[in-house]
This record gives sequence, C-alpha cells and structure tokens, in this order.
Amino acid sequence: TAVLLARATRALARLRPDVSASRAVPLRQLLALLLSIGLPIGVLAIYPRQTLGFLAIAAALFFAAVVAVRSVALIETLRPRPSRTGQATAIPDAELPVYSILVPLVDEADVLDDLVASLAAIDYPAAKLDVLLVLEERDRKTQAAVATRRLPPFIRIVVVPDGLPRTKPKALNYALAFARGAYLVVYDAEDRPEPDQLRSALEAFATGGPDLACVQAPLNIYNARQSWLSKQFALEYSALFDAILPALHRLDIPLPLGGTSNHFPRGVIDALLWWDPYNVTEDADLGIRIARRGWRTATITATTWEEAPVEPLQWFRQRTRWLKGWMQTVLVHTRRHRRLRRDLGLWRTLGLHVYMTGLVVSALAHPWLYVGLVTGYGLDALGIRPFGDEPLMAGTLYVVAITTLVGGYVVSIATNIVAGARRGHTYWFQPLLTPVYWLMISTAAYRALYQLATDPYRWEKTKHGLARGRGQRRRLRANKFLNKLT
Repeated sequence: TAVLLARATRALARLRPDVSASRAVPLRQLLALLLSIGLPIGVLAIYPRQTLGFLAIAAALFFAAVVAVRSVALIETLRPRPSRTGQATAIPDAELPVYSILVPLVDEADVLDDLVASLAAIDYPAAKLDVLLVLEERDRKTQAAVATRRLPPFIRIVVVPDGLPRTKPKALNYALAFARGAYLVVYDAEDRPEPDQLRSALEAFATGGPDLACVQAPLNIYNARQSWLSKQFALEYSALFDAILPALHRLDIPLPLGGTSNHFPRGVIDALLWWDPYNVTEDADLGIRIARRGWRTATITATTWEEAPVEPLQWFRQRTRWLKGWMQTVLVHTRRHRRLRRDLGLWRTLGLHVYMTGLVVSALAHPWLYVGLVTGYGLDALGIRPFGDEPLMAGTLYVVAITTLVGGYVVSIATNIVAGARRGHTYWFQPLLTPVYWLMISTAAYRALYQLATDPYRWEKTKHGLARGRGQRRRLRANKFLNKLT
C-alpha cells in the first residue's frame, strides 16, 4: 500500500519534474511574470498615452486571435452533426477487450444508486467490464453507503489511503494499479454515459491510427432547466464540446481534455506516467502532455450527461478550481518554452496560448476593460485631462477596444445559441446574459489566482445530487401547500 501510494503521489514529479505541478514556479518564470506586469506600469507613469495605445493594440491583436478561434467554433456549429449510425464497434462481444471504468468518489453517498444504475446500463458484456469505485479512506459516509448496496459483480471497490495531496488525480493513480482493462475511461459520480459510448470509443481507436491516444466523449447537462446558472452552464458545455473542441481539432491546436469521459488505451496512460496528482485540472494537463508526445486526441458523439451546478457557491468553488488548474497547466508547460515549441511546433504552441492562456487572461482582463472604457469616457465627458490637453486615449483606440469586446460577445453568444439549440437548450434570453456570466467567471479567476499563490493543491469538492435534492424539496413544499388547501 505504501509503495502504491508513493507511486501515485510522486512518480511524475520524480521522473518528469519538468511537467509536474508539484514544483514551485521557477525564479526565472516568476521574474518574467513580474516584469511583464511591472514594466508596463512603470512606462505608463512616464508615457501614459503612448503606453495605453501600445497596450490597447497588443491586447486587441491577442483577443482578435481568440475571437478568430471562436469564429471557427461558430462555423463548426453550422456543420451537420456526425451521424451516430455505425459509430459503435461491430467487434463480436467475445472479442471485445476488458474495459476499466474508474469512478473517483468523495462524499457521494447521495448519488450512489443513480451511479450504479448508469453503469449497469452500459452496453458492454458484463464479463468484460471492470468498474472500480475509488473511495477515500477518510470518507466513511460513502464507504458505509457502498457497504449497504448489493453491487453488480463487475464493480469493485478501491480505498485510497489518506495522504496529501487530497486530489482526484492522486486517487486515479492509486486505483490504476488495480485496473485490469486494456482500455480505460474516467467517469464522475453524477455521470450518465450513453450506453454505446465504450463501443464508440473502441471504433474510434480501431480506425484512428496508431497515434490516437485519447478519445473524448462530449459532456452535456441533464438538469439544465433547474436554475439560471444551470442554463448558462448547459449553453457553455454545448459550445465547448460541440463547437470549440471540434474547432481546435480542425485547427490542429492541442485539446485540453474535459474532466470526465476520456477514453485511453492503458499503455498510453502508463507511458505518460499517469495523471499529475498536483494539478487540480489533471485532465487539461494530460491533454497537453498527449499533444507534446506527438499523439492525437479525437472526439466522438456518444454523450455523457452530467449535473450542472445550481447554486452560486457550488458553481463558484468549481469554477475557481478549474481556473486555478488552467493557470497551473499554463505555468507548468511554459517553464521551458523552447522545449514546448520543439514538442508542439510554432503553430500549435501559438494555438495553445491563444486558447488556454487566452482563456485565463480574458477572465482576468475582462472587468478591467470595462473600468478602462468607463474611466476614459467619464474623464473625457467631464473635460478632465490628467495627462495634458489630449484625451486619455485616442478615439481609434476606443473603437478598437469596443470592437474587440463586442466581437467576442457576438461570436460567443451566437455559438451558445446554435450549439445549445442543437442540444435542446433553447433559452433565447439566457445567451444575452453572457456578459454577466463572464464577469462571474472573472470573479472566480481572481479567487483562483489568490489560491494559486496561497493554497495551490486545494481541491474544492463539487457537491452532487442537488438536482434531485432541489426537486424533492419543491415537491415537499408543493405537497404541504396542497395539504393546506384540502
């Protein structure tokens, strides 16, 4: 047990420290970050108008590239969706490989019955299924709930010994030692994969060539109508998995994986030295490491349906972890930028920065764009010239800034509308609230930045089962109301 725990926790850090988030930010990288922030501020104090003009143009060029990628994603939503016909493999059941399903659980007693039902509904021979429910030693409640259930014979229990870091990837690394499948997939506790997903993934591997290392199934939302947040989340997921990831694939940009429904040959995971236990978005990091090995990730259409956050605090904690993990991933893979360019090539490196770095920078910069525009217009309207007779920013720079902002909104809103509608999420008013949703993401981004500096490996658990719980509470209130009437 001690040996397995040590391997799960330290293998990547020991054998490939250059791609492990366990290391602190190198001094040269920290100095570069501080210089990139401090130098513009210093020059701004001396040459305010010229510096603002340069920064506005540089930001506009960078975000124009982000908008361009989003535009390709919008085009993807207008293409006919691939047919599900013929995606599932025709391999006879007797010749199918053993398939391991890893399901890490923490405080998930409330969704256990739904999870077992979803796993039992998978269209795959039970004798070839190897399902591991990965429990934490300290999570006595879930262990007790599992002990009271009569589980199908293809489900086994793995208990991960307690120890730092307490993260999902560490649990996956530990459980991997007990998996016996030639292929494997990771599901979350609330996941409802479509029954033919394993067969569809095998068909993709069979026809995808020897460099196909991962198959990502799309994720979507089954409780989209439950709250304003769940509706926004459903639109966001529809755009991400049905438009943005296919666009990245078409542009040959590395795909950061989603947190679940990633299918791998077992040999790929072993060659990559497993998941990084110190990265709180181990999925995104693994997608970049796959690309750096020269391997590919493909997508299929067999969907996994998930539960969206329905309460603000639940959403806020999850989004903080996601953004902190993306920050970790960008920092880790830019430690040795020359090697990154050698691994990916110039085009794919630029694409990685446009998408991943762009997502982080956009979230951090978004509210400041409003502050700058409002301040500039306000000072001009009041006739205040803090830097001489000229206005704070030239009129053309205002046009550039507003055009970039509006262009990003229009493309993203249109993508959300089209992608959401194709998934049945026809909330015509909700996409118009995208600016509000983006400002919420910016708030989470600054909390993520603070956590990255103070508590980088903290894993804030997303509470599941609220979809059913809220419905039950509403039904109870309705019953009480009817009882009063009668």
